[in-house]
Amino acid sequence: MKKLLFLGVSALALTTSCVSSLDDSYNVNPKSSGSALASGFIANAERTLVRTVNSANVNLNPLRFYMQYWVATDYPNESQYDLITRAIPGGYWNALYRDCLTDLRAAKTTIPTDITVPDANKANALAVEEVLEIYTWANLVETFGNIPYSEALNPSNLQPKYEDQAAIYADLISRLDVVISKFDTSAPIGLGANDLIFPGTTAAATTAEWIKFANAMKLRMALVIADADPAKAKTMAEATAGKLPSSNADAVDLTFNGTYPNTNPLYEDLVRSGRTDFAGANTFINPLNGIAGPATGIPVTGVIDPRLNDYFNPATSTALPAGTYVGGTEGTTNSKTTLSQPGAKLRAQTLPGVLVSYAQVELMLAEAVERGFAVGGTAESHYNAGVTASILEWGGTSAEATTYLAAPNVAYATAPGTYKQKIGYQYWVALYNQPVESWTQWRRLDYPQLPLAANPANGIKVIPRRFLYPTTEQNLNGANYGEAATAIGGDDVATKLFWDKF
Repeated sequence: MKKLLFLGVSALALTTSCVSSLDDSYNVNPKSSGSALASGFIANAERTLVRTVNSANVNLNPLRFYMQYWVATDYPNESQYDLITRAIPGGYWNALYRDCLTDLRAAKTTIPTDITVPDANKANALAVEEVLEIYTWANLVETFGNIPYSEALNPSNLQPKYEDQAAIYADLISRLDVVISKFDTSAPIGLGANDLIFPGTTAAATTAEWIKFANAMKLRMALVIADADPAKAKTMAEATAGKLPSSNADAVDLTFNGTYPNTNPLYEDLVRSGRTDFAGANTFINPLNGIAGPATGIPVTGVIDPRLNDYFNPATSTALPAGTYVGGTEGTTNSKTTLSQPGAKLRAQTLPGVLVSYAQVELMLAEAVERGFAVGGTAESHYNAGVTASILEWGGTSAEATTYLAAPNVAYATAPGTYKQKIGYQYWVALYNQPVESWTQWRRLDYPQLPLAANPANGIKVIPRRFLYPTTEQNLNGANYGEAATAIGGDDVATKLFWDKF
């Protein structure tokens, strides 16, 4: 499904009739909104959210380094887990709090009185706002731990209290259950083309897509808490059976319109910048090549992954055979010319920014089955569907997927390791262009076993399990920051969050 980014700007139409005075409302079109439109706030929030989680900007999102998809060429600080020099936590925090959640709250306030949203659609429009808000809050909890929540977003309270991460997450789950029941499947959303994720003006089918998105979030959040509260996770996951995205056409994504600044952020980072700051990591490229890499905790498939030539370009060095893919070393400087650069598909201005892919949904279902959750199907059938969906998503064929899945070290029945190892590896590969999501899945399952980057900053001994709190919070909200840091076990990248049990 194509979802083109179009940020509309509404103008207030003013009449110019000659009147004897300028009071009353003679100069105002009574059919125009007197304030910004709710759909504009929704569009801005969606754009910010999708760009933030998909960006490769080293001031905002270094997670392609942490997940060892890419290495740095000239400036390795961020790949060495330096979150301080460029104030990355503050950039991420501000993007979601200041730019995304603030717009969503403005939409929530505006929808009830916005005459451009038909009365019959207002409930659905409010439900969309709530789903996006829950997704954003969950992302913040999964990134930082304890955060300001009920006291946040209040301009009269510049020092909001931090709340317990598990309590916030439980509240978000409750809110998600409520909002799923609020959608009216007989009516469209009512936001028109300014719903950038599932745009539509009349189709009630769009509402069905939002319900699938909400259920995919519910399954995802169930698996996040599965090691902390398996009984609750089971109930949640089983409630989503038959209500989830069922093909790549159901992917929850936003297709950018190709006109700067409304392009995919990767185009800006890889093409428009004119820079070559990134190359593939040998930790990732070697297993895609089917060979052993520098890490011992990653399986050797023995077969070339059909996504390799979509994820990366061949190395251009004349010293290598044509079509050779070579990765660099995480945590060091790397060659700009002898390594494989990110592939051509990632450089497209209109590349969709993904929040939830169908491949991800199927792999989550495979994991749910292995955990004993009654979601239908078998772990193997969902695993095969997830891998196939990922290969097709990137332009591969069903035949390529069948051949790949037949390899003994890939086939679910014969691939080595536990279900966490098998599914964890395929999450890692499939979520290549969903780095934030990949980081969360990796922290949950602890597979694949990625090595520590070379030369880690400040004596860091683990790949970060969370972001540090922003320095602005330390400086401007010090007492509440201190309480939060103590409550989670220390404001440290090694501190595990409440759901990260192993």
